Amino acid sequence: MGSLTVYARLLRESVFAPKLPSGQPDPSYRLSPFGFGLAGMMAGCTVSLIAAPVEHVKARLQVQYSAKKSERMYSGPIDCTTKILRGHGVRGLYRGLLATMLFRSWFFVWWSTYDILSRLMAEKTRMSTPAINFWAGGLSAQFFWITSYPADVVKQRIMTDGLGADRKFNTWRDAAIAVGREGGWKGYWRGFLPCFLRAFPANACALMVFEGVMRFLN
Repeated sequence: MGSLTVYARLLRESVFAPKLPSGQPDPSYRLSPFGFGLAGMMAGCTVSLIAAPVEHVKARLQVQYSAKKSERMYSGPIDCTTKILRGHGVRGLYRGLLATMLFRSWFFVWWSTYDILSRLMAEKTRMSTPAINFWAGGLSAQFFWITSYPADVVKQRIMTDGLGADRKFNTWRDAAIAVGREGGWKGYWRGFLPCFLRAFPANACALMVFEGVMRFLN
């Protein structure tokens, strides 16, 4: 699974795996849930380098509420990207990178719980492997969003903040405080229900298909 697989292998072979008498890592050793979580966190931070500018553009397009296209600042993703680059350079396009990395560091919860749930279901139930992938994938995604959603809300506020002279938030902390002042503790959970309902089927199906393809290729 991209960088997640790479980090998991590196951690298993170089950090957590017991050594054989030859000094080589034990190939039969399976990475612990903590190891999977750590690999997930590292992968989340790495993918942020690609995801941050994409999510930035998406966030700005999503808050254009005018029904008339002529009244919108951006006509589409290419236009939005071009205008940000022209006005604020690459640094402007990467606005919200730190917030994205903080949000995606919660992949630790996602992948550690996925491993824990997969092990438990394999030991305690008679479900097939695809069924285990489905249920463990969906439930672990719920754990992820329950813990990470406030960080995602703050990230969105930063990415929809003004650029240049219109900028309101200088730091992640400024945005986090603003969310709390405007909406109290509920402000950090605004829009949580549709996200939570979407997370289970989307990630359950994704992980079931991914694991199935990997078994087929191997």
